[in-house]
Amino acid sequence: MSTYEVIIYEKRDSVGYITLNRPKALNAYNICMRDELYEVLGAIRDDTEVKVTILKGSGQKAFCAGADLTEFLTAPPPIFARKARFDRDIWGRFLSIQKPFIAALHGYVLGSGIEMSLCCDIRLASDDAQFGLPEVGLGIIPAAGGSQTLPRTVGVSNAYDLLLSGRWINADEARRMKLINLVLPQKELLTEAQRLADVMKELNPIALSCAKQAINRGLDLSLEEGLSLEKRLGSRL
Repeated sequence: MSTYEVIIYEKRDSVGYITLNRPKALNAYNICMRDELYEVLGAIRDDTEVKVTILKGSGQKAFCAGADLTEFLTAPPPIFARKARFDRDIWGRFLSIQKPFIAALHGYVLGSGIEMSLCCDIRLASDDAQFGLPEVGLGIIPAAGGSQTLPRTVGVSNAYDLLLSGRWINADEARRMKLINLVLPQKELLTEAQRLADVMKELNPIALSCAKQAINRGLDLSLEEGLSLEKRLGSRL
């Protein structure tokens, strides 16, 4: 187990476990969490022993209730903000990792919590989960890629619905929107995530990487270009 201030990172049997660990603050995403996630994601990317990663939240109430606005709405001078974005592009690092990520979501999954989960490949949720993107109501917009990853996942109409209204939805509606893959009782959530991770860790890691690339890169291509990409990736195997 690695020692961090606001996350927990463990590695067991080829599976990495990242736990957001600010339960008293509903695992709100703050600057320290950003920096620690950036570091641990780099370690996962470079560690050949880690085949699959599970992302989860500590405590009973929340996966992540969004960004800690006491920090992120205190704007630094623009030059420092640009430098921090360049030096700590947490979302770019998340999406660059060519290994499977499974999100185990419970309780409040708001703002940055949704955005973090959208960086994962499979999203499981407990039946008590509540999802929402409240940014517009605060006079801001999602700043961690949500305006781009959300419509690619749930479609444009559903993305407009969630982003422009700020309304919350429960796990069943999130499943109907295809925001999540499966709804489970909370006591079964981590067990199912571990079961999926155990299946994936036994598969060919190059094939898993190529499959992720084919889907993620292909989304921005024409069908003809996507088929060509698939052919190139397939030739590696």
